[in-house]
Amino acid sequence: MTVCGASSPTPCRRGLTSVVPGISQKYVELLREAVPLASRFAVVGAPNSPFPEIRRELQTAARHFGITVSFIEIKDPDDFDPALARAKKDGAGGIIAALGAFTYAHRAKLVQLALKHRLPGIYWARDYVEAGGLMSYGASFDDVGRRAAYFVDRILKGAKPAGLPVEQPTKFELVINLRTAKALGLTIPQTLLVRADQVIE
Repeated sequence: MTVCGASSPTPCRRGLTSVVPGISQKYVELLREAVPLASRFAVVGAPNSPFPEIRRELQTAARHFGITVSFIEIKDPDDFDPALARAKKDGAGGIIAALGAFTYAHRAKLVQLALKHRLPGIYWARDYVEAGGLMSYGASFDDVGRRAAYFVDRILKGAKPAGLPVEQPTKFELVINLRTAKALGLTIPQTLLVRADQVIE
């Protein structure tokens, strides 16, 4: 997957990006490890989210693990409840939150409804897990913050924003909420717990 500007001088996006090739495979892999009997996952996001490259990655990873994925487009926060109810009825054993501002802005509602419908979920930022989501895997916000400060410093010292490259995260973190796991009736495998950067108990 190519991130515009990451490896070419295309002047369309500068700074930091959370879109990382291959990360979607980790979402499927980790959620499958947490819910080994699941045969279907639902990907929840705004229209046109996830990006086409990520959608293809999810489909490829799902096939590798013998999982069927469906994509649910949410246009309004009030759509979360009926959409998750439908996903559960259709046999989804878990959800994957698509990377994007919409799901992030409504993360508290999303994770609460996921719990209501007994749908384990994996999310792309730890804030979802702190709000009650089961688990997250994504760029370390601390690391991203440090790199953002670096870009601000460069600009304040006279660098032109258009001349700055796109940087992809290099440090990732896995966060697991055991309280949510207990509420869902899940036992998180020790093999997953030992890899977690943080476990909320």
